[in-house]
Amino acid sequence: MPDSVLRVLACGSVDDGKSTLVGRLLFECGTIPDDVLATLERDSRRFGTVDGGIDHALLVDGLVAERDQGITIDVAYCYFETPRRRFILADAPGHPQYTRNMVTGASTSDLAIVLIDARKGVVEQTRRHAAIASLLGIRGVVLVVNKMDLVGFNQATFERTVASFHSMLGMLRALSVIAIPVCARDGDNVTTLSTRMSWYQGSSLLEALEGAEPGGETTPGPFRMPVQLVSRPDPTFRGYAGTGVAGSLRVGDTVTNTVSRMEAKVARIMTFDGCRDSVTSGDPMTVVLDRDIDVSRGDVLATAPLPALADRIDAWVVWMDDTPLFRGRAYQVMLGTQTVMGTIAEISSRLDLDSMKESSVRELVMNEIGRVSLSLSQPLVCEPYDDCRPLGGFILVDRLTRGTAGAGMVIGVRSTREDVYWHQLDVDKAARAAQNGQKPGVLWFTGLSGAGKSTIANLVEKRLHSLGCHTMVLDGDNVRHGLNRDLGFSEADRVENIRRVAEVAKLFVEAGLIVLVSFISPYRRERILARDTVEQGEFIEIFVDTPIDECRRRDPKGLYRRADAGGIRNFTGVDAPYEEPVDPDIRLPTLEVPPEASAERVVQYLQEKGMVHVG
Repeated sequence: MPDSVLRVLACGSVDDGKSTLVGRLLFECGTIPDDVLATLERDSRRFGTVDGGIDHALLVDGLVAERDQGITIDVAYCYFETPRRRFILADAPGHPQYTRNMVTGASTSDLAIVLIDARKGVVEQTRRHAAIASLLGIRGVVLVVNKMDLVGFNQATFERTVASFHSMLGMLRALSVIAIPVCARDGDNVTTLSTRMSWYQGSSLLEALEGAEPGGETTPGPFRMPVQLVSRPDPTFRGYAGTGVAGSLRVGDTVTNTVSRMEAKVARIMTFDGCRDSVTSGDPMTVVLDRDIDVSRGDVLATAPLPALADRIDAWVVWMDDTPLFRGRAYQVMLGTQTVMGTIAEISSRLDLDSMKESSVRELVMNEIGRVSLSLSQPLVCEPYDDCRPLGGFILVDRLTRGTAGAGMVIGVRSTREDVYWHQLDVDKAARAAQNGQKPGVLWFTGLSGAGKSTIANLVEKRLHSLGCHTMVLDGDNVRHGLNRDLGFSEADRVENIRRVAEVAKLFVEAGLIVLVSFISPYRRERILARDTVEQGEFIEIFVDTPIDECRRRDPKGLYRRADAGGIRNFTGVDAPYEEPVDPDIRLPTLEVPPEASAERVVQYLQEKGMVHVG
């Protein structure tokens, strides 16, 4: 059995023939069992797109929706071998909607087959897939110009397509490209050279795959192992379980927990095959040290030189979410076994898929690729993606939907904490709050323009002031006269507006004050971010619930009238959304309760929570 394994990604635009090509390759290699072949012949009559023949695409398009639409949706993994080597081939979807699936397949691949329809040439999805493959560390590309039969096997068409592909590679990392003209449906140049394209004297697709350099099962460099489990079956044993992602490890080596920077020597290495003297990347293992050190799940055991412990990273991000990516928005950053919060500190540029050059932008929308910086809530063990894929690749998870919003590749790491320190003060928040005789916190009033937020917040502050409380009001309009005067009302600016106000509110809480924040704050994600800036129990979300029709009727500043006339853009409730709180701490239905009674209800809530005391 051949030992060499090549991980291959098949990608390209929708309906370029990827599944047909992969199915034909499996068929020609003779790796299809007789019962599967019989099923294929039956399904071809029912679902196939080849009149009177076998539709090889059905070998990999197994979902009902894929067969109904004739497209690939999920990544289909195929395993086959020839006398020369073994292959793991990922057939990735071509539709832009499923770009995230293509990223999944590319992240573990050594080589990419990029398909192009000879009739269409290089299209946007071709450029997107080539860029993603390059960013994800793939260095070899087999450019398959498919459906040559539909252009009369014309050599000039093939050469124009290849030249067009090469012309866009300037901004991408060096790619080694082999171009092959193919008719996947009939098998031309798939495993053997075609007699219908005698002008082509290169290799067949299979020969190109057999001759490609594999990435290998091991990753060179210093040893790295993200800890997945601290194993304590009994009081006498402590081991750290995980899979090596780079380098090798021997008994007696010194390893360091890169988070705590504590060292120990390797006493034993336990594997499924028993204890071993050494292991390499790709091996699952349990490492036993010669002394107990502080190690938890998410930490990384490593040998010198150690990976970075960064609180800020620069990265390429492939954005996959319907909601755009803005500066100031926070996501869960998941890298290996580590999970931290990350805030988008900067969006530097976007890769223009027409020119393959970078252009300055303020946001990324679905399927765009951009260069961003993330500020992390706590240090993250990572390395540039080029140095170590497993410690350089991460995903961004939306905290609201729990869905994967983006995939990132680290290109630079920074540690601002090396230069900036938190100065411990003798007079802290607890001391200030005790002197004020109250429990500090944030009262966050949210609702539509004209809902009555500022009116109720003003009444609440007057009542608290009469009770001897120390307060501060941050009103949306007032703050925009100073701190946020540089911000407009685009979605990106609204996100930054709330981020700044949340940080200011946090400072006032540190001063021991009760902070009343009156902002429309239309997005749930930013209200979650504001809640997370203070300690648990210090944030009270108050939904001033006034229907849009009533807000229009009131229209105290004439804003709705101007927005309806087109004089104001991105106005919440008119041409910009408002996301109501799902479960607010306090809901104030203003049609049912007058402002004075609403304010009293808030004060009563604070008294019940022990934040303020009467007399």
